[in-house]
Amino acid sequence: MSTANLDFEQFRVFLEKACGILLGENKQYLVSSRLNKLMEQQGIKTLGELIQRIQSQPRSGLREQVVDAMTTNETLWFRDTYPFEVLKNKVLPELIKAHTGQRLRIWSAACSSGQEPYSLSMAIDEFERSNLGQLKAGVQIVATELSSSMLNICKSGEYDSLAIGRGLSQERLQRYFEPKGPGRWVIKAPIKSRVEFRPFNLLDSYAGFGKFDVVFCRNVLIYFSADVKKDILLRIHSTLKPGGYLFLGASEALNGLPDHYQMVQCSPGIIYQAK
Repeated sequence: MSTANLDFEQFRVFLEKACGILLGENKQYLVSSRLNKLMEQQGIKTLGELIQRIQSQPRSGLREQVVDAMTTNETLWFRDTYPFEVLKNKVLPELIKAHTGQRLRIWSAACSSGQEPYSLSMAIDEFERSNLGQLKAGVQIVATELSSSMLNICKSGEYDSLAIGRGLSQERLQRYFEPKGPGRWVIKAPIKSRVEFRPFNLLDSYAGFGKFDVVFCRNVLIYFSADVKKDILLRIHSTLKPGGYLFLGASEALNGLPDHYQMVQCSPGIIYQAK
């Protein structure tokens, strides 16, 4: 095996240990395109040298920068539409009935640049407008993300016209955003205040989260190996209240774990209920 291939194998092992992402064997081009600029800035010529630097200087912040660069942050508002409709029409009414007078908690895991948790907050606002007084105790959304650069965007709540144009209707833009200079908008305070953003790696301990009524973990498990995926799903289960709901991405399925989750057919879409 050539030195370059050995370096790439070493990098694949590093990345899976660091954040769970399982790189395909033919993804050298992806690694190059995402890390070229960073390696140039650091004066690093090979992936082997990069791993060596990370290991010899653990506090330099280089490890975090590499993970940040390798994380895919593809997202849009109200992605796939149906999860937000299912939340409003089925899940919220059920949970309100089951937990009368209690504040509901939703976790948006791997929230990228914030479109999912803010979409959830807008969906909750829309539910409240149609069902006055039913959510008296309110809803808290905890949104977590591994990438520090993405978290900064999330917390600012500011988006440009390119980001706004991806899935946000004109009606929602006018209702929930304020203009902030040419081609920029900022999300309004009532929608923003419902969301708490935290840095979090899905491979870390879930102990500090408390219990959730709903977990959105969408379009992230596809990057993990089967074992890591199963481990994450079991740990998510430990954070869900009995009867709580898990939403996965449209192309993701929960195979196995019948003792923990029950599949619920919605039309359209599938969600999972914690046993």
